[in-house]
Formats: sequence, C-alpha cells, structure tokens
Amino acid sequence: MALVNSRGLLRDARANGYAVGAFNVENMEMMQAVIAAAEAEHAPVILQTTPSTLKYAEPAVFAAMARAMAGKASVPVAMHLDHGDRFGLCQQAASDGYTSLMIDGSKLPLDENIALARRVVEMASGMSSRPCVEAELGKLGGKEDDLEVKPGEDLYTDPGEAARFVRETGIDSLAVAIGTAHGFYKGKPRLAFERLTQIREAVDIPLVLHGSSGVPDEDVQRAVSMGVCKVNFATELRAAYTQAVRDCLAHDAALYDPKKYGGPAREAVISLVRHRIKICAGKVGLIAPL
Repeated sequence: MALVNSRGLLRDARANGYAVGAFNVENMEMMQAVIAAAEAEHAPVILQTTPSTLKYAEPAVFAAMARAMAGKASVPVAMHLDHGDRFGLCQQAASDGYTSLMIDGSKLPLDENIALARRVVEMASGMSSRPCVEAELGKLGGKEDDLEVKPGEDLYTDPGEAARFVRETGIDSLAVAIGTAHGFYKGKPRLAFERLTQIREAVDIPLVLHGSSGVPDEDVQRAVSMGVCKVNFATELRAAYTQAVRDCLAHDAALYDPKKYGGPAREAVISLVRHRIKICAGKVGLIAPL
C-alpha cells in the first residue's frame, strides 16, 4: 500500500487504547528492518528521520525509499519528520512526500512556539496530502543528534499551557515532557504519570512520548494505557545496529562487503522493533480503512 497519513493511525490508536510505534531510521537497512518487524507483528508503523539524518541524505531520498518499501508492505506505513527545527525543513519534507511532520519549537517562548506550530499547520492544511502535524511543549532532557537540553533546563509540559497550545495551533498530536529524555539514561527514568493524567484531561488530541529508548516496558505500557498514542524510539535502534556491525567486524577483520555486516545489523533491529511493537500493542486488525 502507499505511504499513509499518520493522522488516521493515531486516531485509531486513541480510539482502541494502543500506541503506534515510531522508529528513527538512518539508512536503507534500518528502514527495511522496521517495516519487516511491523509486518511480522501485523502492526502499523511510523518511520522517522531527524534533521541531522537529513543532512546525511535529503528528505527526497528517504521519502523515495519509504514509498518503495511501503508500496510492498502488508501493513500501514507512515513517514514522519522528527524534531523538525525550522519551517523550511517541514515544508521541504512535506513537498518531498513525508506524510507526517513535527515542528519542534519547544526551546522558544510559548507565544513563539504557538506561532511557529500554527504556521506549519496552515502550510500542511493547504496541501492536498494534508500531512499530520505534531508539536512539542515542555523540554526533554538529554542529548541526541543536534538536540541537547542540559541538566536543570528540562521542563515538564504544563497542562494549562498545553490546552492553550492545542487550541491556538490546531496541531494533530502533542509531544509531552513527563520525565523521559533523549539518548541513553544513566539511571532508571522516573515518569510523571500524574502530570500525564493532567495533560490528558486538558487536551483532546493524541499524545506522543519521546525519549522512550531505555524506558522500562511496564512504564511504556502504563503511559499507553493513560492516553499516549505514539511512542518514539531512536537511540536503542542505533545502538543495536552499530553493535551488530562491530560484532561482525570483530569476528572477521578482513570483512569488507557491507551486505555481510548490514544483514546482521538489520536482523538486530528487527528483533528490537518487534519487541517494542508488542509493548505498544498495535495491530493492523484494529486499523480503520485509510
């Protein structure tokens, strides 16, 4: 099937009490792995790329790969821009075929964040494809790619501000800050579930959990049961892929064929993604016609 708009996926997830797994990909093998895992679990899936990944290869390249793979996939696949850091990049990704966009103005003052998100929503609404728009309120700690929030600068999402943000922007989904962080955790993360409940009561759109690599399964499941409809995973996929490559090269230092270590790396990502999809509990059988 063709790439789908994630708006329908998230609405169905919310209506049926599950979450769609969203996985960051860096290359062809990782994209193949995520889709293969989703097919094995009969689940919808969202592919994601960050701005730093799109410096490595432009949006048109990833969109073309995603279209080709989604066209042969037996499950719904969406293509999402993760942490879009400027309007122009969102516009380019949408024009190149991304079906879902995130504009991340979380480091801006609230009024500026609202204005930026509203501008992206207006742009997306004017396109025939009407890509889904996600935005973030609050600040996640940690470092990943070009994203870094130093200790003490992270900030939970304020429920009152969230209600205003959603009302004034018209976004389709909201990424919330409730104690998760980008990158690897140094200790067990402590999620603010009471804050999540307050946000859920304040807004009426799907919620998104970022920084989920390393979050215990039971915490992800609890967040999903409390209204999170999209769960993002990035760091652990990169780690699994890279470790598999290292292991292959350590076993055979003379190895030079990328397919020989790309294949095992792909299998490592498949295994990880299958597990995370099970935790999110999404199934194609629940998906309404798109």
